[in-house]
Amino acid sequence: MGLLAEDEPPPFRTENGGGDSRFLLTADHAGRLIPQCLGTLGLDERDLMRHIAWDIGIAGVTTALAAKLGSVAVFQNYSRLVIDCNRQPSVASAFPEVSEATQIPGNLNLSAAEKALRREALFDPYHREIAAHVAARRGDGVIYVAMHSFTPVYLGVRRAMDVAVLYHRAPRFSKALAALLRLEGDLVVAENEPYRVTDETDYGVPVHAEANGLDYAEIEIRQDLIETGAGQEAWAARLARLLPIALARMEG
Repeated sequence: MGLLAEDEPPPFRTENGGGDSRFLLTADHAGRLIPQCLGTLGLDERDLMRHIAWDIGIAGVTTALAAKLGSVAVFQNYSRLVIDCNRQPSVASAFPEVSEATQIPGNLNLSAAEKALRREALFDPYHREIAAHVAARRGDGVIYVAMHSFTPVYLGVRRAMDVAVLYHRAPRFSKALAALLRLEGDLVVAENEPYRVTDETDYGVPVHAEANGLDYAEIEIRQDLIETGAGQEAWAARLARLLPIALARMEG
């Protein structure tokens, strides 16, 4: 028996599947659904609306950005609490027992079989979809753009940056984008803060971008800036303007 019932949403959705832009957008933490068979993982609705369950606002930004760029965008529909699609499934944080300071009762003492069921139902189909788009477009110089958002306050510490650009082994596109964001004049821009990309803590950039020799950026936007539709549209418009300039500068 699979994890998802026949009447439940699929693990991912793809928008603008025929888009011909060089940018490929992903949103690993866009959704907060939990399979019916897992209940609420022992959490109440207030917790399931928090950042621990999803990247607040990023689905709206990514949808609008994909439309403006004419880009393919792939979204995970299910919560990172079920399985984090930006983690290697072998690491403990892929199935968090505690997120920030909140215990996740439904993730305590999971068996290898239970973890495998979640991976097969949610993680693998999502990443197969992304891999297929990378393979189909690799010769076109596709730029991998991983879209994320971060909470303004983490464990009581306020984060000052408005936006961050993350990278690992191949930073040239990310650095070009960060420089342009700073030139906007109204943003506090960070690089590799409040997170940094590593093989242990990330999946999308190391596996889909760096392993395939792609240029990329992982973008983190502070959630209070994109909680509303207006904020999401404004950030989509800003990034739709800057991403092509960053590409031209990188290749110029």
